Amino acid sequence: MGNFWLCFVPLFVAVDPLGILPIFIGFTADMEKAEVRRVIFYTMVTATAVALVFLYAGTAVLRVLGITVADFMVAGGVVLLVLSVSDLASPHKERRFVDPQSLGAVPLGVPLVTGPAVLTTSILLLREYGWVLTTSALVANMALAAAVFALARPIIRLIGRTGARIISKIAALLLAAIAVMLIRRGIVQWGL
Repeated sequence: MGNFWLCFVPLFVAVDPLGILPIFIGFTADMEKAEVRRVIFYTMVTATAVALVFLYAGTAVLRVLGITVADFMVAGGVVLLVLSVSDLASPHKERRFVDPQSLGAVPLGVPLVTGPAVLTTSILLLREYGWVLTTSALVANMALAAAVFALARPIIRLIGRTGARIISKIAALLLAAIAVMLIRRGIVQWGL
């Protein structure tokens, strides 16, 4: 059970549902409850499907390209570090106008819920913890994100927009630390 949490936590940090929450509220503020439920459904179906396809096909793609796990750890760590530093440095996550019909799939499902951080983290966790734990942790994180979005308005009332931003920044800092660890592990595997 301990390994599940070691797999779950980095994915939780990568998904960052509380960090996305203010954007979700902004996109769905004028929608009826039924429309919001539909957006949540499409968001989670899209995010989960893309993450699982990448999780199961990603290693084969790496093998075909001749990329070692150490290479991917360093590259993934650099990407995660850039994303986390970018998130730490920006005052808030970017919000763009989108068509309400496709809102659940893009941008909420991909790239906000399942973005580069989730893809990179999941493929690296797969190597460390295997298929069952990584898939379980990924699905559990998607379910948790769906619950957070379903409770969006009460959560924002409770923690406030500032509280959501603070939690997002803490998550970005943890992601930066995980990125440094991945880079270090990749370099160690290279034998440098």
